[in-house]
Amino acid sequence: MYRSHNCGELKISDVGKNVKLAGWVQKIRNKGFLIWIDLRDRYGITQLIINSEKSSKKVIESVKDIGREFVIQVEGEVIKREAINKNISTGEIEILVSEISVLNSSKLPPFTIENDTDGGEELRMKYRYLDLRRSILKDNIIFRNELTFQVRKYLKEQGFIDIETPYLIKSTPEGARDFVVPSRINPGEFYALPQSPQTFKQLLMVSGFDKYVQIVKCFRDEDLRADRQPEFTQIDCEMSFVNQEDIFQQFEGLMSRLFSRFLNQDNVKFERMTYNDAIENYGIDKPDLRYDLRIKDITNEAKGFGFQVFDNNNFSCCVKVENKSELTRKEIDNLTDWIKRPQIGATGLLWIKHNSDSTIKSSFDKFFSEKDLKAILDRASSKPGDILFIISGNKKESLMQMGSLRIELAKRFELINYEKICPIWVTDFPLFEWDEDEKRFFSMHHPFTSAKPEHLELLNSNPEKVIANAYDLVLNGNEIGGGSIRIHDFDTQMKIFELLGMSKEEYTNQFGFLIEALKYGAPPHGGIAFGLDRLAAVLKGKDVIRDFIAFPKNNSGKDLMIDAPSKLTKEQLKDLSN
Repeated sequence: MYRSHNCGELKISDVGKNVKLAGWVQKIRNKGFLIWIDLRDRYGITQLIINSEKSSKKVIESVKDIGREFVIQVEGEVIKREAINKNISTGEIEILVSEISVLNSSKLPPFTIENDTDGGEELRMKYRYLDLRRSILKDNIIFRNELTFQVRKYLKEQGFIDIETPYLIKSTPEGARDFVVPSRINPGEFYALPQSPQTFKQLLMVSGFDKYVQIVKCFRDEDLRADRQPEFTQIDCEMSFVNQEDIFQQFEGLMSRLFSRFLNQDNVKFERMTYNDAIENYGIDKPDLRYDLRIKDITNEAKGFGFQVFDNNNFSCCVKVENKSELTRKEIDNLTDWIKRPQIGATGLLWIKHNSDSTIKSSFDKFFSEKDLKAILDRASSKPGDILFIISGNKKESLMQMGSLRIELAKRFELINYEKICPIWVTDFPLFEWDEDEKRFFSMHHPFTSAKPEHLELLNSNPEKVIANAYDLVLNGNEIGGGSIRIHDFDTQMKIFELLGMSKEEYTNQFGFLIEALKYGAPPHGGIAFGLDRLAAVLKGKDVIRDFIAFPKNNSGKDLMIDAPSKLTKEQLKDLSN
């Protein structure tokens, strides 16, 4: 037996017991006559003590050869610790070591394995197996495990059936790029790794499995960001004989269970907001309601005063920041430089200060009287002490730019209430997006999304006005789930393919199996998929999903630890007929 207890288990009530522990050496402090070792495993840290007066010569000699990250086994007596450490669960005790043995030595790690490590991100990803020993990452992975368990438990209680779908499937040009896999036994032909199990879960509804779930790997060959990975995990769900409200109720139940379990918050209210309202008021389709900063349209109040920035543009909008009228010119210039970055693309940033003494100052005073400025302030419901930031230009671009600025202002001025939970169902997305370059419609979500029942007739007359029976679940400014009610009848699906400009050969080649299935009594059905990696991060108040994935890729899609992707040998390429 290597250990009788783990390194996070022993308490003051265990004093006097003889125990065995095993783990990794976190730290050694040698005072000559006293040596302390912090011993670590996944459960915690226990302090060991070697006393020159009480420990054997053999133990004292053995310690001289031990270094950080050595794997050791010790035996000894649990004693009361003189200086209590309240930061660890075992902080009231230590082990007076009577036996010690090295189970395995270790090279000196390339970075310190502590929460405040000295290792850069690239280095830590190369040695990910060492980085995972740090408590901050270890705890994230354990949290993800508990999250997954609770999701499965809830959905099992609700009658969902866990069904696996294939990983080697057919490539389709719609959506993001596929990862393709060449077939050795079918030269010149390729599989694709699934971007989602969408078509398979619809086929399962046709098969009569009315509640499906799968926690599944998905793959997208797209540009990466902090919250994106080329392979990611979805909580993928589908239900038959449901409408949008049924979906909301079912998965509000799931999220409420998770909020209660992990955030200790009950009776959380789920807001509802249309896509159009989200864009108009927040400049983004995943608004964070933990702070206000609502966008106001001031086009009418700003036009007609000879200021070309307003007069020559078709849209002007503002956000109001309370009690910030004392911002310096340097601080405002810094915000202006931020919003003019290529990632945002604004040409400039205007402002009005509603000073605490009720005087009004703006960056365009030459063209506006105080009365004219007051009309803009009234539109924004401004009070003395506030400042308004203004963007003018194309409406779509200006709203997007102001949406980005709104988020930055909340972060800079610490306006976010991190104690709040603000889930929102965003609904009523357009069914189609028009691509001006290709002169055709694309699906806003995917081509199996149904229209709102009352909009079906518009498919024939005004397809650009059709509203989708689709929805996203947004949590604190993060899209954590999305889905739709699907098309379940053959004729409507054919009409959608037609509007997307797909020929019969194209849609038959790509989706013939699903089209055929719709002829055999497909039930009304719909579903949703949650990003498990992102959900774990958001519930923990983090932005980067890599920290919740055991072996993630970097921002270039590379695994630095195993050096993937990598080139194939000539023999491998020959087998693949390349």
